[in-house]
Amino acid sequence: MRLLCLLAGSLAVAACHPRPEILPRQPGEPSLITRDVSSYAEPDQVRVRHVSLDLRVDFAAKVLTGTATLELDWRDPSAYAVVLDTRDLTIAQVEAQLDAVWQPAPFELAAADPVFGAKLTITPRDKPTKLRITYATSPEASGLQWMAPELTLGKGQGFMFSQSQAIHARSWVPLQDTPSVRFTYDAHITTPPDAMALMSASNDPAATRSGDYRFDMPQAIPSYLLAIAVGDLVFRPLSARAGVWAEPAMIERAASEFADTEKMITTAEQLYGPYRWGRYDILVLPPSFPFGGMENPRLTFATPTVVVGDRSLVSLVAHELAHSWSGNLVTNATWSDVWLNEGFTTYVENRIVEALYGRDFAEMENVIGQRGLRDELEHDVKPADQVLALPPLRGRDPDEALSGIAYVKGQWFLFFLEERFGRAIFDDFLRRWFDAHAFTSVDSVEFERFLKAELLDKVPGKVTAEEVRVWLHDQGIPSLARPATSRVFNAIDRAAAEWASGVLPTAALGARSWGTHQWVRFFLQLPPTLPAAQLAELDAVFHLTGTANPELAERWYPLTIRSGYLAARPAMKEFLKTVGRRKVIKPVYEALAKSPEGLTFARSVFEEARPGYHPITSAMVRDILAAPAAP
Repeated sequence: MRLLCLLAGSLAVAACHPRPEILPRQPGEPSLITRDVSSYAEPDQVRVRHVSLDLRVDFAAKVLTGTATLELDWRDPSAYAVVLDTRDLTIAQVEAQLDAVWQPAPFELAAADPVFGAKLTITPRDKPTKLRITYATSPEASGLQWMAPELTLGKGQGFMFSQSQAIHARSWVPLQDTPSVRFTYDAHITTPPDAMALMSASNDPAATRSGDYRFDMPQAIPSYLLAIAVGDLVFRPLSARAGVWAEPAMIERAASEFADTEKMITTAEQLYGPYRWGRYDILVLPPSFPFGGMENPRLTFATPTVVVGDRSLVSLVAHELAHSWSGNLVTNATWSDVWLNEGFTTYVENRIVEALYGRDFAEMENVIGQRGLRDELEHDVKPADQVLALPPLRGRDPDEALSGIAYVKGQWFLFFLEERFGRAIFDDFLRRWFDAHAFTSVDSVEFERFLKAELLDKVPGKVTAEEVRVWLHDQGIPSLARPATSRVFNAIDRAAAEWASGVLPTAALGARSWGTHQWVRFFLQLPPTLPAAQLAELDAVFHLTGTANPELAERWYPLTIRSGYLAARPAMKEFLKTVGRRKVIKPVYEALAKSPEGLTFARSVFEEARPGYHPITSAMVRDILAAPAAP
């Protein structure tokens, strides 16, 4: 884990970064919020309200160059400096607009911290309303990935895309990189003439390639939702307000896979109010994208690993769409409260899935999610990180602090409230939560206040304040949590037990009709290891090695590693070389790293795969492979 400072004690932490403190309430902000310890910004002094970007995309040098013009709201009469977040940016000059004239402004770029980057302090005179920063990114910018043509599907031209969450926006734009600050933006982007540019903004479905693009984002967003992508991209409509962008070789499959997108939007609107972002488009990125999806407003970034041909993994789209209410519309003020984004979104996702695909489908996803959380708690999540309302992440990279707690425990808490109050009452509460806090950033304190005033007090006797405290502030899964169940999985569990024990022949397993969820449950119910011959028989019948379904691959390959089924190794290697999604390759690398022979194999694969991995993914794999394997 990267630390805030190279330090010996807590005093060094305080010297390197401001301590958390309470910021005063401002108009439009529903509650007092804690200063974001993951940012150098001082939004109580001055706040960025609008960003204008003018950037050139240079594939040869792997950099963005140009300017960021920041419109400022000076809040404290005694303030004299603007403090911004940067990481690996080269700042050429800073100018302030005074009396309609741009004049040089003094600035200082502090020494870089390995996690949080370098604090940029600008001290203009007379509190200007605009600052213009001329800068260039680094080829190693943590929030950008530059892909050579051979790493794309089409092989014809390069591809670049951003990943700003959690604190990577500062690696390609100097700004207040904290979710507590929301801003509108516009952009002028110049690219090679044969490339299409897209942003988390007003993308024109009818846009033609010109090398010169303009964007506008009139709704205020936090920095982590700032996004850009440039490459060989084409568009297919899914409805009047939704569509999909992808490389030409992927576009038809993606359009077919995501055909239910408009139904999802309509379902979410019926539950929680109007979609407030104009268009909802999906960009299918190259396989190196490190996440399943990223909820960039108006342009969800999605991994191609969900395009498997049977729409069994499209709940990912439901999840990213749900962020249009929970996360994008109502945002966690700091990363300590990320459950307000992800727990709410995972709950809303499941409601969309249930409405479109039925209760059985939704229940299977809940069971799998809760099983994954229990496994994570047992092996990966420290006790202090097992609470929903985390303390300030002082000295910690927010990427490393995120776990299934925010997603599944947060969702589980909302299921608990739904069960106690009834679905109709709870749906009304959630809709009022989204409406009351639209386009603001909030913390857990505000949620507790709103919950008490708008639900506990109005419908007394259903949930106690102590029960809410246990869910939000106690470690682990509360004893009052009711586990999800699935009647579909009863038969799968019996089949897994009988097949693993040799009672049920492989040919009689009946798995040809299984969907992704049934297969995942089957793998979860198997012993940690099985005879290699038994796995070979299963593989021969169902062709699991080389599967295009990443949810199966992330469970099948670790099982083969633990069981010594070496026939899967060549296909496993290709899987690790061609897929950069962290969730699905992490279990494979972890299983390999547990033996000296596997660790050697994993390191050799990583050397070949690394050019196609996002920096976030590479950092994860390096950490896994750094420690020596157990003898």
